Amino acid sequence: MKKAVVFLADGFEDIEALAPVDILRRGGVDLTIAGVTGMQVVSSHNVKIMADKDVKDIKTDDYDAFICPGGMPGASNLRDSSIVIDIIKEAYGKGKIVSAICAAPMVLDKAGILADKDFTMYPGMENNAPSGSYKNDKFVVKDGKVITGAGPAAAFEYAFELLAELQGKEIASQVAKGMLFK
Repeated sequence: MKKAVVFLADGFEDIEALAPVDILRRGGVDLTIAGVTGMQVVSSHNVKIMADKDVKDIKTDDYDAFICPGGMPGASNLRDSSIVIDIIKEAYGKGKIVSAICAAPMVLDKAGILADKDFTMYPGMENNAPSGSYKNDKFVVKDGKVITGAGPAAAFEYAFELLAELQGKEIASQVAKGMLFK
């Protein structure tokens, strides 16, 4: 069974975190929510989520994909966590999927992953990820094992891209059909 972890820090964008959680779990991925700023994490819209694990207990060998939602100050909190940066670097070095949406590609940039990579993120935030090649004309960009999304409206497309990468296009298509996603 494929496994993924989503990092949550206070100030995360609700839909950018929970759409991937929901869609990946529907698709049979064992998904763990890792609390970065505590076990109870509060979204940018004041929704409280209980994490499954503390970020300190996340081991890269246990997961196939690592997901960073955006939102502010959530993305900044992820970027400023040395534990998250170390996990992302190690995961990418081991050929695992690393992903970020909205403002969170700044996390991948700080980890040194966006150099020579195409990526997207929330328009106007691209100066926070100067080492990659920003694509402003796409909701989701996949470049090797790096998957990025533009923002809240891209959350479903981003999540389905992650699911297709982890479980295959057929399962992603089945889940999308069952959810009436077109």
